[in-house]
Amino acid sequence: MKAEIMAIGTEILLGDIVNTNAQFLAKELANLGIGVYHQSVIGDNSERILEAFDNAFKNCDTIITTGGLGPTKDDLSKELAAKYFNMEMCLREELLCDLEDYFKKNNLEMTENNKKQCYFPREAIILPNPNGTAPGAILEGENNKRIILLPGPPREMEPMFTNHVVPYLSKFTDSVLVSKILRVFGIGESKMEDLVCDLLDNENPTVAPYAKNIDVILRITAKGKDKEEAEKLIAPMEKEIRKRLGDNIYGEGEVTLEEVVGKLLVDKKMTVSTAESCTGGMVASTLINYPGISEVFMEGAVTYSNEAKMKRLGVKKETLEDFGAVSEECAREMAKGIAKNAGTRIGISTTGIAGPGGGTEEKPVGLVYAGLCIDGITKVKKFNFKADRQKVRTRTMMNVLDWLRRELEKID
Repeated sequence: MKAEIMAIGTEILLGDIVNTNAQFLAKELANLGIGVYHQSVIGDNSERILEAFDNAFKNCDTIITTGGLGPTKDDLSKELAAKYFNMEMCLREELLCDLEDYFKKNNLEMTENNKKQCYFPREAIILPNPNGTAPGAILEGENNKRIILLPGPPREMEPMFTNHVVPYLSKFTDSVLVSKILRVFGIGESKMEDLVCDLLDNENPTVAPYAKNIDVILRITAKGKDKEEAEKLIAPMEKEIRKRLGDNIYGEGEVTLEEVVGKLLVDKKMTVSTAESCTGGMVASTLINYPGISEVFMEGAVTYSNEAKMKRLGVKKETLEDFGAVSEECAREMAKGIAKNAGTRIGISTTGIAGPGGGTEEKPVGLVYAGLCIDGITKVKKFNFKADRQKVRTRTMMNVLDWLRRELEKID
């Protein structure tokens, strides 16, 4: 079975609404072992939608649409799907009763045009929608072709797909696709690809790298008769990749770097404080996103001025005069100072030139020093980022968290 995911709606085409449905459907179809041949977005235009159906069926047997099931004149999906399969629309009385009950229970007024949502071909398999007013449907045509019509709002579409479409589609496939995601930080996509390049030609499982934000993910996908068989195929490939990439792999699945670091801090009971200049509190703010971090996060200071660095962190005046605020020496004293004053086992510092101004030939925009003081031992790292102000700050924060992760993983 091959499928095309088709989002219908001018608002998506114009970028007014982000199409998150396609991502959800693609993942769910992969889990069913159904290949997605193509994804498309079509505006609310009859001719273009029919043309899209025609083009899709040249390469696949299943079209899954989202959107276009509402009560207005420009909601065209089911009418055009019926037309494509030469099916006549009719009022489905059972749907009208359900719709009237929905409006009554929710104390809403039902208008005449809402009845439009109760018209479907008699041949249609109706998909109930307890979360909204638009039922979905499955229309089966000749030559094993089908159009699955789903509502646009994700809160309606996702449960409808899970509860009704998945059991329907499961009848047509005898295999499943299982994917495992490894999340990588500290090496770029090209470097990572060099390390695993010979594995990228493998067929089952397949291995594919993707850049995502400023980290990289590696997806291992296997096809088997069931989930257990697919996972057995993934296991040796994952072992080999972990051997090659080592501690550059920070997590699996949808986990974030901040979650990994937060968990390490809490599990190891490592108290932490931060002293930030160029990042302006981003490191502290990101750590605080982790639930339960209050057990170990004691204090965050934004010390932008030299006066604040001296008064709050104990940075020496001579250090600032001799080396400047953006220096290894200053970052070292900042990290030691915040750890001492906050009484924490870990002190983190950042100081740099985020731009767009303030850079010199000796200290260009993008130069950052970060300090990490753990149990009295202080280290400093130097970074040179070629990016705009926000990216310099974000990359600093991510690199500091990754550095902290690697150090925490060494502690028993």
